[in-house]
Amino acid sequence: MTRTRRTSDDRDVGSLDRSGFVDLFWRHGPAVHSYLSRRAGRQDADDLLGEVWLQAFRSRTRYDRSWPDPLPWLYGIAHNVLRAHLRSHRPTAGYQQPPDRPADDPWSAVDDRLDAARDAPMIRAALAALTADDREVLLLVAWEQLRPAEVAIALDLPQGTVRSRLHRARTQLRRHLDTSEPAAAVRPVLVEANDE
Repeated sequence: MTRTRRTSDDRDVGSLDRSGFVDLFWRHGPAVHSYLSRRAGRQDADDLLGEVWLQAFRSRTRYDRSWPDPLPWLYGIAHNVLRAHLRSHRPTAGYQQPPDRPADDPWSAVDDRLDAARDAPMIRAALAALTADDREVLLLVAWEQLRPAEVAIALDLPQGTVRSRLHRARTQLRRHLDTSEPAAAVRPVLVEANDE
């Protein structure tokens, strides 16, 4: 996933009218939809996305202007909407799929898809072995490309808590992946540091 570029008015979330909020939606909606799709499936994500934007619009006046990018704030709202949805609909729902990763060589993309298909059950098992809190922090960093400081905003946690959960999740995944030897492409996405 490619991070969206912020614009000069992104800090002004609290003062956006409906039209301005629509612009914010077009900038960040695809990223939030991808987040929801990977966790609840595409069909549910379509419905949940509307709820995320409705809650975001209603709570826009509480947006902290010290945050330069509203995307972590939107992920936090999406996280809460998703948790409520999973509690009421499918308490055992898991993560649907890893993000698409662009490739320069079309044949390497085919190889990557075959490797991913082969390794998917092992990766799901490794992720399922993590606590829900540790898994969410890891996936916000790996799939959504958030920095730990942004994950702290999204989940309303101290940065130290986010870093310790991320470290614990990576340590457990390394142990699991070292014994099952997945494709080399998996290791950088889930296990290597992105702690800027």
